[in-house]
Amino acid sequence: MIIAGMILVTDPGTYSAVYPQLMHAQWNGATATDMIFPSFLVIIGVAMTFSFASRIERGADRRQILWHVLTRSVLLIFLGLLVNGFPEYNLHTIRIPGILQRIALCYFAGSLLYLAVSGKKDANTESQRLRRGTVIGAVLAGLLVLYWVLLKGYPVPGFGSGRLDSLGNVAAYFDRKIFGVQHLWAYGLTPGYGVTFDPEGLLSTLPALATLLFGVLAGEWLRTNQARGRKALVLAVAGVALVLVGLALSPLLPLNKKILTSTFAIFSGGVALLLFAGFYFVLDVKRWRRGVMPLLVFGTNAIFAFVVSSIITTLLDRWHLALGDGTLVKAHQWLYAKGFATWMQPIHASLAYAVVIVLVNLAIVYPLYRKRIFLRV
Repeated sequence: MIIAGMILVTDPGTYSAVYPQLMHAQWNGATATDMIFPSFLVIIGVAMTFSFASRIERGADRRQILWHVLTRSVLLIFLGLLVNGFPEYNLHTIRIPGILQRIALCYFAGSLLYLAVSGKKDANTESQRLRRGTVIGAVLAGLLVLYWVLLKGYPVPGFGSGRLDSLGNVAAYFDRKIFGVQHLWAYGLTPGYGVTFDPEGLLSTLPALATLLFGVLAGEWLRTNQARGRKALVLAVAGVALVLVGLALSPLLPLNKKILTSTFAIFSGGVALLLFAGFYFVLDVKRWRRGVMPLLVFGTNAIFAFVVSSIITTLLDRWHLALGDGTLVKAHQWLYAKGFATWMQPIHASLAYAVVIVLVNLAIVYPLYRKRIFLRV
């Protein structure tokens, strides 16, 4: 569902007519779209617990696991740069941060932490789970507090401390210093200053890692011997609690996805746990599974689907076609104008176009699912 949602919100027919919840918040605040990437991080954390614990219990060599983690992380960074630079690959302007790069960094750091606090044997005993959960919870809280302190207290040269705008916040400052503005997100703009920030920058990876650790803690809970209904209930209660805490703290530190404030990490982590609890209840407790095949198609080849959709989006923006009056427009604008805008209201046409793009991506990935080919990084 996360992958389908990601494709849906990045491919409207026109950005001038989009339902508000299918757009990112302009700055402070949160929309449904803002919940997509944090949910991806949470589900990675959930999956890590099952993967690593299973290998540890089978007696896997830690060095082999660490090597696998390192190679996977490097490959994700490489794929991220591949997507960012397509198709020109101009090394002077290529965006260095990105979604896959952030996933790689969070996965790598989260993996090191999980392996460090896991015993060589009996990784799923109650004492081991309690020890892991305590340490991971402490690290999670420490990351959120540290980032909060940096946002509020670090004296940014030329701006002072506590600036939370797109120009003067500490995360944007460090990204400009480390990467240079030519290597940041082209749409991370501040009026009058050009590119000033990147939503997947380096410093804001700290709260992103905390979001992944919410998933790790959820995965640890799922691996207990509790009844499935109780597992779903506790996850839902934890999700509600995090949402309420995030909202309660937001007057002190606004919810903001683009600099990933600590309150946003808490709030979005809660939303992700609520979504997961709902799916877990429906699919694993009640075992209502009719109609879930499209979600399985995207989920079992998630990274491949993400890369393919990114390439398709870029190509439709680079390829130009002529309208009836001879005007050259981007291919996606031509398809939207010819196939949807002529017979639907703009906001409905824009959504319909996005849904068709989701279905196109589904059709591309489906043959792999049908043949049980799962491309793993």
